[in-house]
Amino acid sequence: MDAFKFADRFPLKILSLLTLIELGGENIICVELSLTYKWFYIWKIFGMVDSIMVIGKKFRLGRIFQKDGRSLVVALDHSFTFGPMQGIEKPGETIEKVIEGGADAIMTSYGIIKEFHDLMVGRVGTILRLDSGGSIYSLLDFNKVTDWHLIYSVEEAVRLGVDGVIVMGFFGAPCEAATLEILGYVAEECHKWGMPLLAETLPMVGNIVKDAYDVGHVSFAARIGQEYGADFIKTNYTGSPESFRKVIENCSIPVLIAGGAKMETPKDVLGVVRGAIDAGGKGVVFGRNIWQYKNPTAMTRAIAKIIHQNATVEEALKEL
Repeated sequence: MDAFKFADRFPLKILSLLTLIELGGENIICVELSLTYKWFYIWKIFGMVDSIMVIGKKFRLGRIFQKDGRSLVVALDHSFTFGPMQGIEKPGETIEKVIEGGADAIMTSYGIIKEFHDLMVGRVGTILRLDSGGSIYSLLDFNKVTDWHLIYSVEEAVRLGVDGVIVMGFFGAPCEAATLEILGYVAEECHKWGMPLLAETLPMVGNIVKDAYDVGHVSFAARIGQEYGADFIKTNYTGSPESFRKVIENCSIPVLIAGGAKMETPKDVLGVVRGAIDAGGKGVVFGRNIWQYKNPTAMTRAIAKIIHQNATVEEALKEL
């Protein structure tokens, strides 16, 4: 039966009863439903809502990843924890520079998106950081973090109009269970709202993990992120294409590498990118290695050339 004709034949009180049955009577205060909710639940009965959310997720992922299935994401969430940093003192200028260089998406904070959305709309994908453990004043050692919290909701991310959200997974840290609880909850909410989820899953040095770049630990972190419901992963590069390929083989969703601290030379940066792509990685989520370089636009362009044009390191260096 046509869903629209079906809806028009049901008075709101009957639809309210259907809703009570659908939701098990939980959190229903009003008997009458608004016209908007009438249509929402008719659509849900026919499975149309789930279909719409799948379409929404595809649209959003298409603004993060290019048709080659790869992405260059610039991380601009550092000041959310560290405050002012070299290279992002003026976020608007940095955003302009990396977009000019060919960034596919920018991962950043709620405040930056609110203030600088006009620079990003229609030009670059956006990914919102939802979680935090506080500022650097309380996070002197990330390996020993005990508290982690969800700060913003997926619903708010939808209202903000972003294309994806990101949360952490700290493996081996005291806050591991807290981050996994957040990851699982956010994955469920993202499925409900059709919002892509990027899980930043990192081994943390401690009693069990002695090397945060060990292929076994990185593979474990990436796979757990997938198991909890992420759509793509950000994690450490293990140092070589051969070792990182094992991470890719154990995780069937896209894996992008983290940049970490600023590397010694531009060649080192581009070599890591080339190695990740050779191993089957789908791109990068880089911050300091882009906007702390003397020319962020050129560095973004060089990295993009490797990711999307399969350039060699030597070819990419010519962009700098």
